Amino acid sequence: MRLCRSDAYELARLAPRPADFIFLANAFHGVPDRPRLARAVRAALGPGGRFAVVNWHQRPRETTIVQGEPRGPRTELRLSPEQTVAAAEAGGLRLADLVEVPPYHYGAVFE
Repeated sequence: MRLCRSDAYELARLAPRPADFIFLANAFHGVPDRPRLARAVRAALGPGGRFAVVNWHQRPRETTIVQGEPRGPRTELRLSPEQTVAAAEAGGLRLADLVEVPPYHYGAVFE
């Protein structure tokens, strides 16, 4: 297996062809410039392509318990669905669907 280090903001340049679907889970909260990443995703998507983001709900970390332990990013890093949508839309994407992913997550799908 060959490992490759790359800059996610350069996604369109790195992809061999336009993508039908790009999926990002449990990481959007840590992106320094979320609208910039959304622009990069938009540039990498083909016609009709979609971008799905799964995030932890904006709840205190100590309330998101998995196997008896708090899980997920620090409370102050968590994004509300509205914050996620605003960042993606600022990057030129349009919300297609917003869904619950129980027990602690939501999913936002953009086109």
